[in-house]
Amino acid sequence: MWINNQSSRDDFILLGFSDRPWLETPLFIIFLVAYIFALFGNVSIILVSRLDPQLDSPMYFFVSNLSLLDLCYTTSTVPQMLVNLRGPEKTISYGGCVAQLYIFLALGSTECILLAIMALDRYTAVCKPLHYPIIMSHRRCIHMATGTWISGFANSLVQSTLTVVVPRCGHRVVDHFFCEVPALLKLACADTHVNEAELNVLGALLLLVPLTLILGTYVLIARAVMRIRSAESRWKAFNTCASHLLVVSLFYFTAISMYVQPPSSYSHDRGKIMALFYGIVTPTLNPFIYTLRNKDVKAALGRALTKEFWVKTG
Repeated sequence: MWINNQSSRDDFILLGFSDRPWLETPLFIIFLVAYIFALFGNVSIILVSRLDPQLDSPMYFFVSNLSLLDLCYTTSTVPQMLVNLRGPEKTISYGGCVAQLYIFLALGSTECILLAIMALDRYTAVCKPLHYPIIMSHRRCIHMATGTWISGFANSLVQSTLTVVVPRCGHRVVDHFFCEVPALLKLACADTHVNEAELNVLGALLLLVPLTLILGTYVLIARAVMRIRSAESRWKAFNTCASHLLVVSLFYFTAISMYVQPPSSYSHDRGKIMALFYGIVTPTLNPFIYTLRNKDVKAALGRALTKEFWVKTG
């Protein structure tokens, strides 16, 4: 039996895929490979953005912040998932569960705001190119990035607190592979409608407000691009935004489907699939989306493979 009788009564038991044991080994291999690719891709983006002088611009400053987010995002959940998939115990300590919940929510909240900031950066570059260096100065970019991280972690403090204070009456079997809001609220032995309403309001504000800003920004960008006479210039302007739009679509589609809904209507299987998508698939794909669609990043990665690059940066 995979539940150890000696485990602490405060530990949570993460069921994960234990109801389908034949899936555990293939999923372990898939998650491990995805995690390695996520580490490699995001670390590569961070290094070349920091070290290559040709990528010293606000756009790549924010891209490196996104890569750092994705790196932390996967690291907050995947190692624990790998341990649970291969080990006989499927447990996580109470403190570990709360920490995982807080960090995961904080990083997700930060990414919502960061994607909106990145859309603003693209709007400024396309629609106000002459004022771009002044509007998106290095100091202002640092202030915006710092404010984004602080806002994300502050929001997570509220949401995670609303989640963990719910009485569970000893229930500790979580039908998920990591500690997440809807799955933890399912353990409640009291009425959670107030908590659910507060969490839904916060989730809607954090997801829908930045998404509205992003969509509005891209409407303005599209109008500006259509006024460009040169087809080559239009394509270049579109290409600078395409990667960001794809990342936004991947992130917001899954996040909204998970968090802008009453946890009482939460479906375990659907929740697991969505969590896999935005917790593993999206952070793994993001660096490759930016690399494959961006000739500057591809060129920088090519330079990073040469000895001369490391001599100059050393």
